[in-house]
Amino acid sequence: MKREEANKEIGGRKAEGQRSKRAEKRKGKRVGENSKIQNAQSPIPSPQSPLPLIPRGGPTFPNPQSPAPNLDDWLEIGKIVSPQGLSGELRVYPISDFPERFEVPGKRWLLRSDDTEPQPIELLTGRYISNKNLYVIKLAGVGNCDQAEALRGCTLMVPASARPQLGEDEYHVLDLIGLEVFMQVSGELVGTVVDIIPAGNDLLEVKLHESLAGDKKQKTVLIPFVEAIAPIVDLKSNRIEITPPPGLLEINN
Repeated sequence: MKREEANKEIGGRKAEGQRSKRAEKRKGKRVGENSKIQNAQSPIPSPQSPLPLIPRGGPTFPNPQSPAPNLDDWLEIGKIVSPQGLSGELRVYPISDFPERFEVPGKRWLLRSDDTEPQPIELLTGRYISNKNLYVIKLAGVGNCDQAEALRGCTLMVPASARPQLGEDEYHVLDLIGLEVFMQVSGELVGTVVDIIPAGNDLLEVKLHESLAGDKKQKTVLIPFVEAIAPIVDLKSNRIEITPPPGLLEINN
């Protein structure tokens, strides 16, 4: 399942058979991570903007004259998908594996479709709906269904500087995108990582090198990002070494 392109951070890689969780993303590429926030109460850097006013009316619409948002310094943690009930609660699709982002009260940032910068807003409460993979949250200033409806499609964000530290053998998606993938035994160049796709295990989407792609319709392959198949991740050398089982990539023949 591919999402819109967004700057993302990746969580990590677990041993084979365990799920490697996805995590937060920024505009650009997706991110996944497994580590927990060490200190949920740690202060988050705050922009100088005041708390936003919540409109009373219906949904807002993008302004074609507005400049494109500059989101290099932000991480996307969730998307508001709909109101929940009549009291102003909101359903949020998470783009983060950190429950603290949605359950621990405190400052978050909201990006509307016609804004160029996220605006701070206060998270009051939040709870997880497991069978729907959604969070239901309550934001300060959102007190009824109309105000909640006005936020449909808005994005919840945090500063990139608030990105949690990762544990051993965990990686941010931004660190993995663009790495070259090699066969560990032969040293043959397989291709370049172009995306991370969440599944039972995170999958590296690799664009095949022209020597392997040739005239084939298949230009990319999916490689499970687990220790047994991708044992070497060398960020300094910009490379991943893989030991795929026969037939996995359909490139061994």
